[in-house]
Amino acid sequence: MATGMNTIIYPVKDLAAAKELYAQLFGVQPYQDQPYYVGFRVGDQEFGLDPNGHKQGMTAPVGYWEVADIQQAIGQLEGAGAEVVQKPRDVGGGKLIARVRDADGNVTGLAQTP
Repeated sequence: MATGMNTIIYPVKDLAAAKELYAQLFGVQPYQDQPYYVGFRVGDQEFGLDPNGHKQGMTAPVGYWEVADIQQAIGQLEGAGAEVVQKPRDVGGGKLIARVRDADGNVTGLAQTP
């Protein structure tokens, strides 16, 4: 089902401060720097800073697993006991993301890239 986890999103309250901290940590400048999202690429891994993450219920970084069909993946995970905490939404360019929670409260992200 999943082909790999290549995106981790951090909810941040102070985007400018977080951008500076993570630029130092990653040793690179962001490839995308917008008021709604700052993205870094380190190798094949993407690290994103989301200033709206806390408003969307994020309390910690979330890893997003790439799937071919996000609706199918959600259905399978719900069948296995997961609860949907964020329905699929387009975050630009047709890329869809969603989040589910397992019975222990762990949140997992799903991403479908066109």
